[in-house]
Amino acid sequence: MVRDMNFYKTPVWQDWCPGCGNYGIIAAVYKAFAELELDPSKTVVVSGIGCSGKISHFIRVNGVHTLHGRAIPFAMGIKIANPELEVVVHGGDGDLLGIGAGHFVALGRRNIDMVVIMHDNKVYGLTKGQASPTLPRGIKTKSLAKPNIQDSLNPIALALASGYTFVARAYAFESEHLKEIIKKAIKHKGAAFIDVLQPCVTFNDIHTVEYYKNRIYKLEDGGWDPLPREESEEAVMEKLLKAFEKSMEWNDRIPIGVFYINPYVPTFEERIVEKNPSYKTNYPARQVIDRNGKPIVDINVFKKLFQDYIVNVKNKGF
Repeated sequence: MVRDMNFYKTPVWQDWCPGCGNYGIIAAVYKAFAELELDPSKTVVVSGIGCSGKISHFIRVNGVHTLHGRAIPFAMGIKIANPELEVVVHGGDGDLLGIGAGHFVALGRRNIDMVVIMHDNKVYGLTKGQASPTLPRGIKTKSLAKPNIQDSLNPIALALASGYTFVARAYAFESEHLKEIIKKAIKHKGAAFIDVLQPCVTFNDIHTVEYYKNRIYKLEDGGWDPLPREESEEAVMEKLLKAFEKSMEWNDRIPIGVFYINPYVPTFEERIVEKNPSYKTNYPARQVIDRNGKPIVDINVFKKLFQDYIVNVKNKGF
């Protein structure tokens, strides 16, 4: 079925600040989903807390609005339970790289076939502009009483080090470019990460539209190739090291585009099948757990199995 971007819009009012970079991101998502003709019943958008977290209400697919920092583990559970689903995570830089940093790294190590889109505005926008993990040390945005005293994380370098097999950066107001990167990330087999530079017009008066307009350039315009020339360890490492080096470029020139793609790493789902071949056709979402509303598992089996670990069995009603 051919769909246009309006098909994926919900009637829920988008209450971001006027001029917010999130509008550019969601426009790119609508267009990417439409061009890929994603089935809403087989697509899940998982979001966390913060301004970006609202996006799951605005897209006409399955949506899960989760806890602060926990969008990735929610999404991992969804994807592993039903690998037929297309799962896309949206989270802010504070959400994914602050409280959620451990989950961010874990996803890269596992290479689960899903996409993470980070709305990177370098502040905690919903809670009035505190410094996020991507705000450089020494920078004072309008809500900070003093310049930031913590060093910043480099999202691209962290994703590369964690094992993501598709790593990209985009700019919220280069919507067509972002759309194409989202499409590539969804088509990629493995963990994909997109760091989207997203101006916060209310609380970040440093990293503004003008700031990015004068600095960003597209990697592909310079002939950048993110794909290793072959599957060998040497070729992959060569490309990975070049991506690391390019990720360090920031101040006067900021590259956007796909830094790295490695299609040779097995996904977590494929690794599960190696250990348990039945997972391929009988993954959790397909397993029958009840008949006519009654569980098919005999609870008494578990009582016997865990009998030695139950304290005060009689008093607990077993």
